[in-house]
Amino acid sequence: MALLVTGSPGAGKSTVARAVAGALSRSALVNGDAVARLVVGGYVWPLGEPADEAARQVRLCNDNLCSLARNLLAAGFTPVIDWIVPDGDQLEVYRAALGERLRVVVLDPGADVCVARDRQRAPLEQFAFDGHDALRATMVEGFGGRGWWLDSSHLTAQETAALVLREADERARA
Repeated sequence: MALLVTGSPGAGKSTVARAVAGALSRSALVNGDAVARLVVGGYVWPLGEPADEAARQVRLCNDNLCSLARNLLAAGFTPVIDWIVPDGDQLEVYRAALGERLRVVVLDPGADVCVARDRQRAPLEQFAFDGHDALRATMVEGFGGRGWWLDSSHLTAQETAALVLREADERARA
């Protein structure tokens, strides 16, 4: 299994993905932000300008995340990918690369919870994102019912991770 943990900024992706990976006996945490930041000279963040370069770098990051996940699977590890996959086109990259092994968990605690969680972060780690509802709508439409949409609004990160560990293999098929 390759597990993709996605959702809006502040949904708890990084915390949950780290907890899930830490609970598995042979796993690797594949952090999309870290992979994207391998580009140093000329880096453009996913919503940055110029938009065509940002899109090119997002495609590169998705391709690299999938390649890394395939390599980890081949070596007997469960890759746990932490990354925002905002639409169906990008989800298709993962589905094509990882096939039946892919499980997708969309953490979906709602915009208010995401904003509140973001405000709890250290100031330099805050994302201050205000497009949660639009991003969710794009994901819902593009994912077409694929994956497990998990309302984690009333769960701690540890409770969410435990639930993912118990149920993702069955509920999160992409």
